[in-house]
Amino acid sequence: MTQKPTRINVRTLQAMKQRGEKIAMLTAYDYPMAQLLDQAGVHCLLVGDSLGMVIQGHETTIPVTLEQMIYHGEIVARAARQAMVVVDLPFPVGQISVSHTVESAAKIMKQTQCQAVKMEGGHQQADSIAALVDAGIPTIAHIGLRPQSVHALGGYRVQKDSQRLMMDAQAAQQAGAFCVLMECVPAELAKEVTQSLAVPTIGIGAGPNCDGQVLVTNDLLGWNSGYVPKFVRKFADLRSQALDAAREYCKQIQSGSFPGSEESF
Repeated sequence: MTQKPTRINVRTLQAMKQRGEKIAMLTAYDYPMAQLLDQAGVHCLLVGDSLGMVIQGHETTIPVTLEQMIYHGEIVARAARQAMVVVDLPFPVGQISVSHTVESAAKIMKQTQCQAVKMEGGHQQADSIAALVDAGIPTIAHIGLRPQSVHALGGYRVQKDSQRLMMDAQAAQQAGAFCVLMECVPAELAKEVTQSLAVPTIGIGAGPNCDGQVLVTNDLLGWNSGYVPKFVRKFADLRSQALDAAREYCKQIQSGSFPGSEESF
């Protein structure tokens, strides 16, 4: 009898921090990619509201709805067998009220079967984080650059306010967040925050000293065109390969070499 893979959970990530093992997180929005990343051994799959930009073509994450997060979250959670699946709380779920935040997060957990949610914010959202944890909803706090607040922050800028960042991180941990994600933070500052916390940190554009790293999978695979943040490392160039394949398909259609007789039923 084949043994069912052990699901990575909150305690797994905590133990990894204590042992000094790095945590690998990547975004996933659909079944085949989630299945592939899960099989590759990625520890956490983030169904990010980044899908608004990566999948839907918006300029920000703000237009993404709760229903869309549930749709993509359910697909990813159905594919994953071992990775922890984390779903973003979209704008403005975390900004309306504590009760609305808990109700929306509970809906995500129930309908997607994910294992955790991620919420942008720190000390100002501490009450909501605490309420989520009290309701039995594992929560990651997202501090530093918060894409849902991009207009208030004046754009996608490196966040250098060390006092604010430390206050957000400590408040999130005290409220019960099991992990803190830091985006676009100077490496030394991210290191300082990581060393000050008992819970794991995940960095994106925050240097090498966090307990783990997350990237948008489409950036990692070289699937996107246009601007790519300088902290992204492309591990493949699938866009070029796909473009070449599509062009070759068109060429063979025009020449009549596809389909050949062997491709018929």
